[in-house]
Amino acid sequence: MKNENLYKTLCEINGAENVLRDEPMKKHTTFRIGGPARCFCLPQTAAQLAETVEACEEAGEPWYILGNGSNVLVSDDGYDGVVIQLFHNFEAVRIEGCLMELEAGVLLVKAAHLAAREGLTGLEFASGIPGTLGGALVMNAGAYGGEMKDVVREALVMRKDGKLLRLKREELELGYRTSVIAREGYVVLSVLLELRKGDPEEIETRMQELRTARTEKQPLEYPSAGSTFKRPEGYFAGKLIMDAGLRGYRLGGAQVSEKHCGFVINTGDATAEDVMNLIRHVQSEVSRQFGVELEMEVKTLGF
Repeated sequence: MKNENLYKTLCEINGAENVLRDEPMKKHTTFRIGGPARCFCLPQTAAQLAETVEACEEAGEPWYILGNGSNVLVSDDGYDGVVIQLFHNFEAVRIEGCLMELEAGVLLVKAAHLAAREGLTGLEFASGIPGTLGGALVMNAGAYGGEMKDVVREALVMRKDGKLLRLKREELELGYRTSVIAREGYVVLSVLLELRKGDPEEIETRMQELRTARTEKQPLEYPSAGSTFKRPEGYFAGKLIMDAGLRGYRLGGAQVSEKHCGFVINTGDATAEDVMNLIRHVQSEVSRQFGVELEMEVKTLGF
């Protein structure tokens, strides 16, 4: 990276083995697309995370918090800043009665299975979502009638200045794919979920039903970032795209999924430019034919 002093500082904070230069982001996104992050940090503790963010802020260097990379498209040119990944490190779990406290790097799939094992119901909807708890809370992730706002009791977040805040459910302002965390640029450290006692067999059966539904209806065999577009009020993005005659439409290695038109997939050699060009074409056609503006749900980095 250009800022050698910042690189040295990050190495001192996190250990040189946890600070990588020019790390290919295609290794860290479910799209399997993306050029290099100039600096890729793997803090091991909350203190290291706070110091890392503080160092970036003081140096005026852009930074981005990454979980499992399941809802992000990184530019082919990469990201000229610091990517801070919490996945793999922030994965502590504590269960007490109907309460589950999980650090931000825990995968939703893992959390759902842990809940099922404990006979706790309410998190079944998340059993197939590939993201982490932190990312899920930021965007109030949901599926099959459930959302994070239904199960979260409170969250511990960090402001850019390193100050910690414990926010109750109502203070999180969780809406459709939004939250106060996203608007204010907070970093999620941990999430406290409040679930209910249930029958373990019924919970597992429901999770299996949702897994089957996902496999049948979603193109899980291809790299993607999940649903590409937010749901327009009064419509379904996938149906609009299908009705616009774009099922299977392809630009380069990017394609509108034939199985679910709400997904843009990487057929194997797609570039970020392919994906963005396809997304813009889809938006243009849906707007032209139906007067509906599709908004991206997938976040972009480095564009």
